[in-house]
Amino acid sequence: MSNTLKPDHDTSVVPHDVEMGSEAQEGRAGSVASSPSGLSRFVRSSLQQVFVFAALIAVYVFFLVVAPNFGSPNVLTDILLQSSTIGVLALGATFVIATGGIDLSVGTGMTLCAVMAGIFLGADYMNLPMGLGLLLTLLVGAFIGLINGFNIAILGLPPFIATLAMMMIARGLALIISKAQSIKIANPDYIALSNGRILPFVSNAALIFVLLTIVAAVMLSKTILGRYSLAIGSNEEATRLSGINVKFWLILVYVTAGIFMAMGAVLYSARFGFVQPAEGLGFELQVIAAVVIGGTSLAGGRANIIGTLVGALLMNTLNTGLQMMGLAQQWQLVVVGVVVLIAVFADNVRRSRAAAV
Repeated sequence: MSNTLKPDHDTSVVPHDVEMGSEAQEGRAGSVASSPSGLSRFVRSSLQQVFVFAALIAVYVFFLVVAPNFGSPNVLTDILLQSSTIGVLALGATFVIATGGIDLSVGTGMTLCAVMAGIFLGADYMNLPMGLGLLLTLLVGAFIGLINGFNIAILGLPPFIATLAMMMIARGLALIISKAQSIKIANPDYIALSNGRILPFVSNAALIFVLLTIVAAVMLSKTILGRYSLAIGSNEEATRLSGINVKFWLILVYVTAGIFMAMGAVLYSARFGFVQPAEGLGFELQVIAAVVIGGTSLAGGRANIIGTLVGALLMNTLNTGLQMMGLAQQWQLVVVGVVVLIAVFADNVRRSRAAAV
């Protein structure tokens, strides 16, 4: 089966509204003639990015006023450092959600990758050269994504169920492999991946996050993987009828998410110099929130990489500010939950308006 669209087919499923760092598909396949102009789609998508960025600025200014010492340079540095892990995980999740899928295993899968990085690079374990250890860690993430993709594309399991099962499996394996003990990674070069500073006042983790955002933006807007991810999310059946091997590309999307998951695990474990195998549970909620807040539709067919970056910064700014205000952990969860509800509601309104055009 050909992996390219047939030019003589009258159903168009490949999104054609391409912007710097984002790509959007409005409406359904086969309704291109009745869809709004490319200019209006561009304006709406740009307004979404402006809105999210304005929300980030508003939240930051709010905490400058109400939270003591929030404006200190160290706090901003910490926000950037903390955003790098969730942000990199969210970059991979953006491709998954663009297909209309979900990945609940991103948090515990990250922990399993971090545990394996500790096994590969820890002085008390295999103590491999850093380059080889990093490569093997990326392969672990890719394998987790491969299993998720196989279960969804080949076995036909719903993404929610398949990745929920992987979430529990990854958590269990992380505890088993580590024997429920923390793993220390004392390699100074490894720790420098996150805490080092090639640029003044900017941690390497934040710099890597920005670079990976650029890579993900190019992948989404300029590669077949990105275009087919959005096509599948817009109308999977029409995409299949157009001659695209949907199963293959779905698997590749989850493998890509797994690689980003492994890179997030490296930044997370390098930041502390050790791995706690019980961590990671709950990260999936922050990741999904960052992606949806950034403008990617949970229904699929619409994604925004730059929005994901801003969404990750917004989530971590919110968490940091609430902590510095002294708000109890329980109420922090309530606030974050409300933010997610608002983001999903805004996505539903946006899709309803697009369908009505």
